[in-house]
Amino acid sequence: MRRLVLALVALLLAALVATLPMRLALGLAGVERGGLAIGSVEGSIWGATLTDIRYGPVALGDARAALSPWRLMVGEARLALRASGADLALVNGLWGRGLDAPAATLSTGALFAPLPVRQLELVGLSVRFAGGRCARATGQVSARVDGEIAGIALPQALSGTARCSDGALLLPLASAGGQEKLTLTIARDGTFRAVLDLQPGDGQAAARLAGAGFQSIGSGYRLSAQGRF
Repeated sequence: MRRLVLALVALLLAALVATLPMRLALGLAGVERGGLAIGSVEGSIWGATLTDIRYGPVALGDARAALSPWRLMVGEARLALRASGADLALVNGLWGRGLDAPAATLSTGALFAPLPVRQLELVGLSVRFAGGRCARATGQVSARVDGEIAGIALPQALSGTARCSDGALLLPLASAGGQEKLTLTIARDGTFRAVLDLQPGDGQAAARLAGAGFQSIGSGYRLSAQGRF
């Protein structure tokens, strides 16, 4: 009899959770306290329409979204977002926060200014933070950049594999030839440091980089930016 009562209580709780409006569920789970901002929400946790989604200054647009009621019952909110150009899930739980992105293209605008990074492409990315530190990171990231800086042509993309380093998420990205490198270091609170390293081909190019604010480092030149998502 006791098992039957427990089973009925569990089913009742599951039913109650499953009928929660998405807006209420997001508030209870504290998803928006993690840096996510949502303009409007319509629907239940099984399926809702979210508009004007932003993570800090990064615009994610509108998306269909769902929360797993089973994970909510064990203290984890996993918000799956699907929109044109984005298939990702934001995780907010008792044991930390994270991001899963099977495939997503994020327009970063002027987030990394003065660095000419305008877009991030995520493929198979999975990141988990626990206790304020990066605990696990896998997957591929590519940064799309403007065509040139200080009159020097840049490759279309700098790519690399995500990993954890000193408690932060590290994205060491490089061009195919390795002459251009972009290193992104992202902390749990969303603060980041971005470092662009270039190797000029001649003295004139080096002079133009110096005039654009790059600092000389050995045989190359470096420009960095800091900010917060």
